[in-house]
Amino acid sequence: MRTDTICRVEEDNTSLTITRRTVIASATFVPLAALTAVAQTPSTALTPAQLKTLEAMIDRIVPNDELGPGAVECGAGTYIDRALAGALAAEKGTFAEGLAGVDALARSSHNAAFADLMPEVRDALLTSIEGQPFFGRVRRLTLEGMFSDPYYGGNKNFAGWDLIRYPGPRLAVGPEDQKMSTPPKPYRRSAYGTANGH
Repeated sequence: MRTDTICRVEEDNTSLTITRRTVIASATFVPLAALTAVAQTPSTALTPAQLKTLEAMIDRIVPNDELGPGAVECGAGTYIDRALAGALAAEKGTFAEGLAGVDALARSSHNAAFADLMPEVRDALLTSIEGQPFFGRVRRLTLEGMFSDPYYGGNKNFAGWDLIRYPGPRLAVGPEDQKMSTPPKPYRRSAYGTANGH
């Protein structure tokens, strides 16, 4: 026999019955569209000003040229920003200090924000801090953002993979795709699938 009772609690000779109708009546529902919007809007860690400085840096670490897109076009800044809001959240403060330091160096030596300097001037300033840990960290994260799975926010439109001719992850390939004389066909899919827009 079908029952509408979820549970019954008895304490001190008092009986309380909780039914599905009680739960439904007291529940607060969140529209599915709202949940989807939250899931598709990743957290960010950097302010617009910090992101501008970061993108000015990564633009010079891997600039675009005749061979292909640079770090900015590949979405490395987005990758770094999302990482600092998630898995690398513990580094956010140090990273923000590093960006502020780069901007302060530009203002003290050229009386302008780092992002407002000419490319060759930015190159010279970055060369002067090349041996410092912050520069090394930005460089590493820039490369990760260019060539990691697009699921993480970088490698926009698979531009990084196309640049190094990486066809993308796949479970199996046929004999024709295994020939060294044949360039691999681009797969252009995230390892996490295309259902989520990757």
